[in-house]
Amino acid sequence: MIETAALAGFFAAHGVWSVSEGETLIPLIGYEQPDGERGMDRYMLDDVGESARAAQEALDANEHGATRAVLVADAYLTMDWGRTDALIVRAVEHGLTPGSMELAVPYAPPTDTTPFTVYRLQIIEVTGFADQDYDTLAEAFFAGVDSHEQAAEIWNTQLDQS
Repeated sequence: MIETAALAGFFAAHGVWSVSEGETLIPLIGYEQPDGERGMDRYMLDDVGESARAAQEALDANEHGATRAVLVADAYLTMDWGRTDALIVRAVEHGLTPGSMELAVPYAPPTDTTPFTVYRLQIIEVTGFADQDYDTLAEAFFAGVDSHEQAAEIWNTQLDQS
């Protein structure tokens, strides 16, 4: 679970870096092979919804035979204050003890009058892990965020502290 959460944090940070200038994220899958090597594929079709579906199919099929993989796609999320942009993060641990987690990183894209803002991580669902300690999961996730140097700087300076 720890390694999967860290991988999710790394690729979520990459997604934050990608949307920080106001662009829509091209859905991506980041993965880690059994030997620890990492890779990333982007899914760019004519329609962003179709791109996200293609990425979900690839995540489900485990096309690279990965130990763990993460899908990051741009979407909307309904929060207490209303609908907001969010990166949806689906992370999967493959192998003898499979598990998955779905997280969301709400954000506000930059406008002419407001800066790019990242909001608090939302844990949507965690399944298949014996220990579902959300504090440990979040700690591993943010260690993954911090391991992506360029993106971590954007994430940490644009984080809404309220």
